[in-house]
Parts: sequence; structure tokens; C-alpha cells
Amino acid sequence: MADSWATLGVDLHVEPTGPGLRRGLTNALREAVRSGRLAAGTRLPSSRALAADLSIARNTVADAYADLVAEGWLTARQGSGTRVAERAASAPRAEPAAARPRERRPAVHRLEPGSPDLASFPRAEWLKAARRALTAAPNDALGYGDPRGRTELRTALAEYLSRARGVRADPDRIVVCAGFAQGLRILGALLRARGVRTIAVEAYGLEAYWNVLSAAGLRTVPLPFDERGTGIEELSGAGAVLLTPAHQFPMGVPLHPDRRAAVVEWARRTGGLVLEDDYDGEFRYDRQMVGALQGLDPGHVVYLGTASKSLAPGLRLGWMVLPPQLVEEVAGLKGAVDSCGALDQLTLAEFLTSGAYDRHVRAARLRYRRRRDALVRAVAERAPDVRVTGIAAGLHAVLRLPPGTERTVVQAAAWEGLALHGLERHRHPDATAGPLDALVVGYATPPDHAWAGALQALCRVLP
Repeated sequence: MADSWATLGVDLHVEPTGPGLRRGLTNALREAVRSGRLAAGTRLPSSRALAADLSIARNTVADAYADLVAEGWLTARQGSGTRVAERAASAPRAEPAAARPRERRPAVHRLEPGSPDLASFPRAEWLKAARRALTAAPNDALGYGDPRGRTELRTALAEYLSRARGVRADPDRIVVCAGFAQGLRILGALLRARGVRTIAVEAYGLEAYWNVLSAAGLRTVPLPFDERGTGIEELSGAGAVLLTPAHQFPMGVPLHPDRRAAVVEWARRTGGLVLEDDYDGEFRYDRQMVGALQGLDPGHVVYLGTASKSLAPGLRLGWMVLPPQLVEEVAGLKGAVDSCGALDQLTLAEFLTSGAYDRHVRAARLRYRRRRDALVRAVAERAPDVRVTGIAAGLHAVLRLPPGTERTVVQAAAWEGLALHGLERHRHPDATAGPLDALVVGYATPPDHAWAGALQALCRVLP
């Protein structure tokens, strides 16, 4: 299995065993210098420290350092340690730098929104839960299963969502799905079958979800946005609405209480359906949790949640809490058998009921809050003309830029090997509001050891 060097926040993928270890380490270090991930003058850790970090022999590191010193990539002086050579940053040159087009660096730091720190996935606790769940699982758990999902998980979710998110849930009204996208695809088919042709969406959101709804034959109409969140005054003509009321993505504000009440009243009056994406609902830092909209009217709101942000998107586990009259129809659209892995469902059920999920979320909330605070401080110090907003909750922040600078900053970030999103890419093509210049920065994605480097790279490209 490939290991990585955490000491300087640089990923050096090498094989920790085998005869090619010295060659692999040498090549990884050389490429890190060549690509600029290790800048000229950078002091490398001692051979003892790097060997301990990679769990390999010290002689292997010392030999790799010696090879690169001989090649001119590194320098080694008594009392000064081993450093990246000045010439290595620009060598080799085939032509003068002024004559060469600037090459875009591969992404070194990923600050896209929508993903947690995958390195912090609770592997040991998850493995314990998986063993307990498999030991206790009945034989029929390994069969095709109920399309609504395992009853153990639906029962655990009903208790957790009621306690943590204010959802009025019953296990019989929960359908487990393979992530939010599958749930939305099923609901799109349901709406189309019921004669709905238009669904209202937020002016800023995820294009992938708009595409899912369009593929179901629905026309997406954007709603306006202001300081109180998404405006719901223009819902006439829509048969349903998709909202992120707890923490609007990407703008990061909760839906105002008056508008929460108004959208529920609209659903009751017209028979419309509210699809609630509880985006980042579990990660609130600065004030009391904003409860789920579904708690106001379980008969007209479909609550959708996933484990993608709290645990990992690779689990492909999500859930819908449905009005009673929709359960059978949704289960039928999902398919005759359960399409989500039974063992992962049983493991998540055990993870929830044992309290491990709550402990993990609390620890993640503290870690992400510290990162958010570091981001706010750094931007205030390094880029005082940039305003950080949407930070009361979630895993990302919106950095408001001076007018007319968004595209330039996004391009500069790409040249620096920094992957992030401009706000423009999340704006619905039919939105009428004037564009805002901003960045959508996901501060949860980098592993802990790389966060400081990612933050420095971000500040370098800000105006």
C-alpha cells in the first residue's frame, strides 16, 4: 500500500516494502522538487525523522538523499541540514523561461467544497462496528432485501434524526438510497409520473443536481436569493421545490424563519412537494442548530440526508424520510430489491446506535471549526479586501472578492496548483440576479498535515 510523507504536508507516494523502496523514494523526492511542491531552499527533515515517518530504514532515506545530492537536486552542508538546491527549481531548461508558455501545475492542494477530510475517516471504530454488525446479522441480511433498506438502519436513523435534526421520522417512512443523487433521481421520476413539469431550485446550487432533475423531464426554474436566503415568493407554476434550508449551498446562510413557514404554507395550499437537502446540517459552529424544515410538516416535505459529509461519500449511503402516501411509490421506483450494500447498512446502524457516530461528528465539528477560524484569520491578515461569509456552519466558506476579479483569481489558483471553485460555476444559467465575485473554498478536504500549506497557497492568490 502506498504511504505518504506527512512531515512537510507533501504527498510522496512510495512503496514501504520491497527492493524498489530506495528508487521509489528517490523518484518521489525528485518529482516533488521538479513540480515545485518542495520549493528551492526548503529544509528537508533529517533521515532519522523521515525514516520514522515512513516506517522504513534510516539507511534507505540517507541513500536517497545522497543520490539526489549527487544529481544536484539537493544540497547537504554540515550544520545546515539537507535542503532543496536553488538550481533544481529551474532545471533542466530547454529554452529561456520568457520563451516558454507558463505550464499549469497539477493540483497540489484541493479546496473544492462538498467533501470531508477523508484521512479522518474513523477506520478503527468503523471496523469494530462492522465486526459487531456482521456477528449479529441474521442470515437473511445477506439476501436481496427490502428495497426500503435494512430495518436495523431505518430504525437507527429514525431515532438519530429525531434527536439530532428534529425530523419527525418513522422507520416505515424511511427509504435508504445510494447517496443523495440516487434519491433525487427517484424523486424526479416520481414527480414526473405525478404530472409535475416544473421544479423550483435555488439560484445558486449544484449543477449536477439540476442535471438530474432535467434528465427526469423536469424544467428547473431558479428562485431569487438575498440576505434572508432563497426567496420563495415566485413558486407559482412549480409543482415542487428543492431547497437547502439549514445551510444554503453555496452561499452558507439558513433560510429565514418567515420563509420556512411560507414555503410550508405554499405546499399545503397547492399540494406541492418540498425536497429538503439537509446540506451540512450537522456542522454548525456559532449558534444553536437549525432544525430540519421537515419537522414543520412531514406530510409535504421529503427530507434527504447522507453520510457523505459526516463520514465519507464513498460509502454511498443516503436516506429519504417520506410523507406516508409516497413510501410505496418511491420504494417501487427504487426497484424490486435493495440496491444498497446490506453490510454497510448494518455497520452504519451499529455505528449510530453505539454512539460512535455522535463522537465522530463532535470531533469533526471541533476540527473543522479550528480550520475555519484559521482561514478567517489568515484572510483578514493577508487579504483585507476579501470578506469571508457563510461560515456559521458547513464545510466551506464564501470569500467575497473585489468586483471583476473572480475569474482572474480562479485562474491564478490553477496556475499555483490550487483546486477551488469560483461562485460563478454554482450559479443557475437562468438566474436573473447580477453575478457576485467570490470563491467557494472547502476547508474540510485537505488532511490535517496539509492544511497550513493549503491556506498559505490560498492567501498567495487572493487580491
